[in-house]
Amino acid sequence: MTSPMNGFLDYSRRLQAILSEADWTSVEILASELLDCWKAGRQVFLCGNGGSAGNAIHLANDLLYGVSKQKGHALRVAALPANSSVVTCLANDQGYEDIFSHQLAVLAREKDVLIVLSGSGNSPNIVKALEQARQMGMKSFAVLGFTGGKAMHMADVPIHFAVDDMQIAEDMQLIVGHMVMQWLYQNNSLAKE
Repeated sequence: MTSPMNGFLDYSRRLQAILSEADWTSVEILASELLDCWKAGRQVFLCGNGGSAGNAIHLANDLLYGVSKQKGHALRVAALPANSSVVTCLANDQGYEDIFSHQLAVLAREKDVLIVLSGSGNSPNIVKALEQARQMGMKSFAVLGFTGGKAMHMADVPIHFAVDDMQIAEDMQLIVGHMVMQWLYQNNSLAKE
């Protein structure tokens, strides 16, 4: 049995390696796109499963409130896994693979933005959400781990971290989201131009 400290040090080394090797160009594109959404009043949708669903809900909060404390001055954002009544209804009646695509078909508009969060990039509901976004003329981003899966080639802008560890992949989703949120907060006056 290894000591907890050895495990903690190993985890931190693996996370640091991903951070130090990352190419942040795609994240810069995401930040610029979200600032443009803010200026234009376009809507942003986030989705994911499991821990990634929790991260989608967390980041929706950051984009709705964290980017600006001024009431009424933030991004129009929705986390698609947040409404358990809608999610369970769609899963029961349409199938779990349609829980996000069906919501997008009703709520989203052309030029809105979809951000999918996925470790593998292969979840059927993530793939269908990306297909729906493309059909509707939305811009799509995917924050991915492992090999990036199908979503790597379907998203307009993949943000990929080649890490074979679900927890570090999910950490990177929040790190990307928090990087973008802090940049938007620092530049929120640009959204009023």
